[in-house]
Amino acid sequence: MAQETVDKVNAIIEEFGYTRNILASNLALNKKFHFAVFLPKSETLEYWKCQAEGIEKAALEFSKFGIVLDYFFYDYNLASFKETTQKIMEFDCDGLLFAPIFYDDSVQFLKEYEKKNIPVVMIDSNISEENEHAYVGQDAFQSGYLAGRLISFAVKNERQVLIFKITREIESTSVYQQRIKGFYSYFEDHNELTHFKFSEVTLKDSGIDQLSLEMFSGINSVFVPNSRAYIVANFLNKNNINGVRIIGFDLLKENIEYLNKGVIDFLINQRPEEQGYLGINYLYKKLVLQEETERTHYIPLEIILKENYFPARK
Repeated sequence: MAQETVDKVNAIIEEFGYTRNILASNLALNKKFHFAVFLPKSETLEYWKCQAEGIEKAALEFSKFGIVLDYFFYDYNLASFKETTQKIMEFDCDGLLFAPIFYDDSVQFLKEYEKKNIPVVMIDSNISEENEHAYVGQDAFQSGYLAGRLISFAVKNERQVLIFKITREIESTSVYQQRIKGFYSYFEDHNELTHFKFSEVTLKDSGIDQLSLEMFSGINSVFVPNSRAYIVANFLNKNNINGVRIIGFDLLKENIEYLNKGVIDFLINQRPEEQGYLGINYLYKKLVLQEETERTHYIPLEIILKENYFPARK
């Protein structure tokens, strides 16, 4: 092309502010974008099933723009997680959606993965201390802080509060610890609330049968910093222990059952399906549309009571 023609074209571009339609170019070239999805298996984990449904919704919506998802699922144990990280390291893709369940090993994996210079978006748990990777999910500290406010709400007399930690055989997520830290921080910031006394109980999944009436003697409120509030609710309900305020997380079927019965008072919903959808949406915007996108997207914390989950029956 003659230089004179090039100059004329550039002048027109400058005058009218033309920008290339990236999406149209990708479609014309039939370009494919492969996103790796690295998650726990969801067959028996309702929370992760919701995450997967959000991811699949985004996959269907964006498939016409050349997005292809490649799934890497692992069993909820460290050995399976480590084995799957090796497969991810060897897999060639354009972007990675990752749920960093096991904190220490996830940090090590991300350090290695950074050498591939591939965009990463995390869901559920944010382990990126210096914002080097994108994140979609709750602010775990803030959710614990909110739980503290809910425990203290409209309470004037002395209260015994139990933080009930029911963990899997391996539970090393930063989310879990940040929620507890946020919970205590609420009371540290409101030192006028001197009538609250705290105790903690920790049980592994395999030790659920160790629940006892003695654990709840004198207890007025229970904070469960994960999705297992229904385990406490079931025990209290079976033993006709009433008047204990229970706060937990996530709209699992069992949690909803006890919410509607009035045994669980509050559930904090972190919208797992929306997290999964927005995680893929972030990669779509960054890689397909080549748009500048905010790296951190906190999901608003939703307080669920039986009155706003189902209409109150008259």
